Amino acid sequence: MTRMTFSSYPFLLGFEQLDRMVERSQKSGNDGYPPYNIEQSGTDRYRITLAVAGFEDDDISVTLEDRQLLIRGRQPEADEGRVFLHRGIAARRFQRSFVLAEGVDVTAANLENGLLHIDLRRLRPESVVQTIKIKTR
Repeated sequence: MTRMTFSSYPFLLGFEQLDRMVERSQKSGNDGYPPYNIEQSGTDRYRITLAVAGFEDDDISVTLEDRQLLIRGRQPEADEGRVFLHRGIAARRFQRSFVLAEGVDVTAANLENGLLHIDLRRLRPESVVQTIKIKTR
């Protein structure tokens, strides 16, 4: 099967970066942990919510690098002397990534009741009309 890219279409110029972003998001390898929701909370506002029960704010890092939002969690090993008869609460490290469109910025991150909320906002660019002068020889 041939993979279609934006460069396959001659009338879409300059979208190579979008191709790379799509490829990067496919390679993120998210395994379903932790579960998350994405909701639209306004015309230009979004919220990503991750269920991170048992994690404290010091156990989680949220970074934005090259339009990729990375959320990592790692709990310290505190199982010394504890004997579990059943362990159903996941306490493993995780990494979740989301590729953000140009103009989407992170406005806040809050941890409450085992839920990590990350608020996003899309900035609306001003409409610009540009007239190109045609030179003659």
